[in-house]
Amino acid sequence: MITNLVMDSAVLIAERRSNKPGSSIYSGRSRVVVQRGYFAMKSSNWFVILSGFVEPVFYLLSFGFGVGQLIGGVTDGAGNPVSYAAYIAPALLATSAMNGAIYDSTWNVFFRMHFGKQYQATLATSMGPLDLAVGEMAWALLRGLVYAIGFMCISIPLGLVISPYAIFAIPAALLVAFGFAAVGMAVTSYLESFAQMNWISFVLLPMFLFSGTFYPVSVFPQWLQNIVNCLPLSQAVNLIRDLMLGNVSFHIIGPVIYFLVMICAGLIITTKRLTALFMR
Repeated sequence: MITNLVMDSAVLIAERRSNKPGSSIYSGRSRVVVQRGYFAMKSSNWFVILSGFVEPVFYLLSFGFGVGQLIGGVTDGAGNPVSYAAYIAPALLATSAMNGAIYDSTWNVFFRMHFGKQYQATLATSMGPLDLAVGEMAWALLRGLVYAIGFMCISIPLGLVISPYAIFAIPAALLVAFGFAAVGMAVTSYLESFAQMNWISFVLLPMFLFSGTFYPVSVFPQWLQNIVNCLPLSQAVNLIRDLMLGNVSFHIIGPVIYFLVMICAGLIITTKRLTALFMR
């Protein structure tokens, strides 16, 4: 009886989408993937989930209030003096959003794709590859959002939020998380082994260290500054730091466009890759 109901429901969904544009790749059921992620999270190891959040917090406490006592004050992008902790807090907020999105859109996706065989099962239903891509990215986005809100809740009582524009840092962190989730899943769809997955960590660590997280990019030679400014985390740091420190002007549009392009490119590449892999 239950099997018949499920089959009837699948037939009705297929009929409704049959004459719609993009019906072969999208059924409008991405929420099902998000629900699956929520149920999987409830039975997972909470220590693994929290690890991506506490790492930036430890950096904030150790560098901001530890090393920061030796450094003293620094200046923001507009030349205004700020404490060292207030200077690195926005960068660590961007890192927190990146971590939340990357962990779900890379390692978890890799396991589901190659070992759990969940994508094969999902695409055998009425759902399409775009449903899968949007759903996975939305779940990674939620994790990045939770990390960002948690980090902001810690920064406020520490006195590190000094501008009312900081309220827009949360939507900005959401945009950053979406961009990293989209690109992370697109890249993961081409990786075939754990050795190749380690390339992701190989890229993330130097990007974290050199993207203006702990010191201004201006300390580098000009040719290295040009490279660093093209990195996504550098764009995220600049956007969120300007919002949290109140240096708001039209130049923040640049990072916003940067991440919108990342999102669109990631969705397109992931959808095409999943279609090629599982819908031959």
